[in-house]
Amino acid sequence: MSQTFNARSRMNRAARVAGVGLALLMLAATPGRAESPAPETKAAADEKAAILQVIARMEDAWNRGDFRGYMEGFANPDVVFVSRGEFQKDWQGTLDHYIRDYGESAETRGKLHFYDIKIEMLAPDAAQLISRYRLERPRNTLDGINTRLMRKRDGRWVIALNHVSARQDR
Repeated sequence: MSQTFNARSRMNRAARVAGVGLALLMLAATPGRAESPAPETKAAADEKAAILQVIARMEDAWNRGDFRGYMEGFANPDVVFVSRGEFQKDWQGTLDHYIRDYGESAETRGKLHFYDIKIEMLAPDAAQLISRYRLERPRNTLDGINTRLMRKRDGRWVIALNHVSARQDR
């Protein structure tokens, strides 16, 4: 009798799970009103504009060869920077990397441009930024995507986490 009871119990439980799963599937497939996103608040729009200013200042600094000015957009000293499948050491390690790999001349530095910038506010002091970049140089032009976690610290936006994904030669 206990074997029969256990078998029925398992079958009933399986039927309930299948029923719940079917109900969820039907609910998900039922056309309903799509909820439109809440309109952006003025505060969120102002924060996004401030973040875009940081990115514009960084781009300008790079293009005039001011790597320290470029690095002002990053959290110091604790930025997490990922590129080429590796972590850079920290803020100073990232600056050293830029000077070593790009600082020899205007040709090695190239002209940097960020575009297709999308910002999502995560909290009043946190935002996700995704953009494309292009580093135009006479040799070895680079392009790809940046994914950044922006944090507002002491009233200013900085990049706390920067991940660069470069497009591979095709």
